[in-house]
Amino acid sequence: MDRPHFQRANLDRQFLSLPDEVKFCTQCVISNQRPRITFDADGVCGACRNAHYKEQVDWKQRELELEQLLDQHRRSDGYWDCIVPSSGGKDSGFVAHQLREKWGMNPLTVTWTPMIYTDIGRENFQNFIDAGFTNLFCSPNGRLQRKMARLCFEELGDAFHVFVLGQVHYPIWMSLKFGVPLVFYGENGSVEYAGDPKLADKAYLAPEEWNTRLLKGCSLDELVDFGLKNKDYFNEGDFRRSDLLFYGAPPLEEVQRAGIRKYYYSYFHKWVPQENYYYAAEHTGLKANSERSEGTYSKYASLDDKLDGMHYYLGFIKFGFGRATQDASHEIRDGHITREEGVALVRRYDGEFPSRYFKDFLEFLDIDEEHFWQVVDSWRRPNIWDKAAGEWKLKHELT
Repeated sequence: MDRPHFQRANLDRQFLSLPDEVKFCTQCVISNQRPRITFDADGVCGACRNAHYKEQVDWKQRELELEQLLDQHRRSDGYWDCIVPSSGGKDSGFVAHQLREKWGMNPLTVTWTPMIYTDIGRENFQNFIDAGFTNLFCSPNGRLQRKMARLCFEELGDAFHVFVLGQVHYPIWMSLKFGVPLVFYGENGSVEYAGDPKLADKAYLAPEEWNTRLLKGCSLDELVDFGLKNKDYFNEGDFRRSDLLFYGAPPLEEVQRAGIRKYYYSYFHKWVPQENYYYAAEHTGLKANSERSEGTYSKYASLDDKLDGMHYYLGFIKFGFGRATQDASHEIRDGHITREEGVALVRRYDGEFPSRYFKDFLEFLDIDEEHFWQVVDSWRRPNIWDKAAGEWKLKHELT
């Protein structure tokens, strides 16, 4: 039986530039449906080209660049000299520990709380703190967080987006508050995953690009205003305007005046996620999960939030590829598996429904299963999906 269609606006501006014809990279397993990715005349994606480029980078020279940058900010009075957004996971644990132990910096770590913590996520976060890091932990207005998550699910196809808003902007507010302009994130996702070659040689992302590169092209004000005008569950009585502060960036002129820059550690150090895991396991007490993550074959990435799996599943619905594709593509570029092995892993795990925390997801958003599938089906694009005999099938097959 067909479900009634859910009517939504198109606030996710990434869709506007996606090609109709689906193509797969000839070297990894990613498709051209990933927002902002590029493919060259040989059918090779920008992320793979960037991986080839990294083999030619003089990493000793990059370390000298990093040392010079840190020398400009390193303090001798015991005050914090850099900020590291951290969940206690493999990447932020690696970056924070490297900056402290290898480079003699004094990082202040800051955390925007997951929406629904997993047990392993809480344990890893505490292990990270116990490894010797000061941390500021921010928990936003819970009622607002849940309603924003529902709004993002319906209108951006990604309930997890509300977490990304805080993850991106809260560290910048803390940078401004404490006068620590040097902020270090882990990898540059546009280089490691989307593969925009224009960003391969950039150590940081300029503030004026944050919205288009990281936030689906929809500003916080636009999203909130849309919710207030169009959603009966979202109204001014649920929150104060101050509750929205950390979801958005500080005024651009204040950021520029304070000299705040978000650097990517992956520019200075060759980025290999699997190696980051082993490093964090040794130095910050990181533990892998006891079972693989739904939708993929790995056990050590994105473990802290029960909504993670649904984030990747909605990506599968919107773009036709899921979590296994992203993991396998990076491991192919890192030389850990062959493309043939990657294809087999994608066919086995990609698009697996994240049932483990499905009830938690529905309760958090205050929706029922029927509404969930109405919204999900509204994000199926006709160039990606076909429906026959009541079943949705991908139109393309990875080979």
